[in-house]
Amino acid sequence: MIQMLMLLTTLAFPTADAAELAGVTMPDSATVAGQKLVLNGMGLREKFFIDVYVGGLYLPAKTTDAKSAIDQDVPKRIKMHFIYSEVDAGKLTGAFNDGFAAVGATESQASGLAKLNGMMETVKAGETITLDYEPGVGTHVSVKGQEKGVIAGVDFMKALWGVYLGPSPPTTALKKGMLGG
Repeated sequence: MIQMLMLLTTLAFPTADAAELAGVTMPDSATVAGQKLVLNGMGLREKFFIDVYVGGLYLPAKTTDAKSAIDQDVPKRIKMHFIYSEVDAGKLTGAFNDGFAAVGATESQASGLAKLNGMMETVKAGETITLDYEPGVGTHVSVKGQEKGVIAGVDFMKALWGVYLGPSPPTTALKKGMLGG
């Protein structure tokens, strides 16, 4: 009887191991550079009332402080799960260019941006772009589950994270969601 009650309780109140937004589920944790990270939050990127992607931010510990999330030289991840039917590489690179301009990217950060843009491909609904930062190594860029390369430098990472979490994010809802708000 007790075992049956425990089973029913487990089925009725499952443990949370993932989060969901706009039909996209992301795990509550991820591992980058051998360190376990927690899902800090998820936000929805919309453009002209069209859902484009869900962005997830993974950090060693949860925070609502954008500056801390940007500046900390620790393993971290930004994952974009696309929900719009198709976003071509040109639109992605245009968005990154706009974002880097908004954060006032330096010449060395712009060099990293050119590398990032060269890694972009057209993505379709259900596909992902993952940005994993590894201290001392750089930002690993994966498109559709395949690593495309690494862009060195903590300065590049700060500019890239600033695109999403800085004062001029793609949308305030995306930033707020990724910061757990």
